[in-house]
Amino acid sequence: MPETAAAKIAEDHGLVLSKVEISRGPRRLLAIDGRVAPGSTLTVMGPSGSGKSTLFAFIAGFLDPAFEASGAVLLNGRELTRLPAEERHVGLLFQEALLFPHMSVGENLLFALPARLKGRKARHAAVEAMLAEVGLADHFHRDPATLSGGQAARVALARTLVAEPRALLLDEPFSRLDQELRATVRDLVFTRIRQRAIPAVLVTHDPADAEAAGGEVIDIGEGGSRDAP
Repeated sequence: MPETAAAKIAEDHGLVLSKVEISRGPRRLLAIDGRVAPGSTLTVMGPSGSGKSTLFAFIAGFLDPAFEASGAVLLNGRELTRLPAEERHVGLLFQEALLFPHMSVGENLLFALPARLKGRKARHAAVEAMLAEVGLADHFHRDPATLSGGQAARVALARTLVAEPRALLLDEPFSRLDQELRATVRDLVFTRIRQRAIPAVLVTHDPADAEAAGGEVIDIGEGGSRDAP
């Protein structure tokens, strides 16, 4: 493959925020222009109300009409901006695990598993494999209400990964964990991101989260504007 063609493929892969600006009325919340390479995590920091979660809503496809946004979001060369949320293949992890309480741990993952994987046995095996990957083998039939905070966080990660996202948005997913658990779950999340070559964006107030992510950091401040590398 010619070097220029290889460079073009590499350039197209990842998550691109192209001249993204988000405003509410006359107030501009943020402006970001840059690219997140596969397996890398871009950390966005800033005070409450600076637009961090609004940026996630724009990327994922559920921005409130009260906000105005311009620019484009591209994922592996495909523009997402006009696609419905379900066609964007963007996974999200939140502060809360948000597990379905009426489903077992395994059923939570089965719900997220792509429909193209057919057959009860094959789907069950895929879920068991994912649970083992996050250190929760033999937890398929567990009631989510019986899980510890760390276990629930692992199940939430497993449910997100089993859906095969092409990009991942992390909305302060470690903030409700104690210090020891936070370090363990952080390592698990960022290791899986690198292994699976998923471009990710992390929103956090904790500099330790940004350090663990190991990527570039943008501090958007109040109505801030920063270019991602």
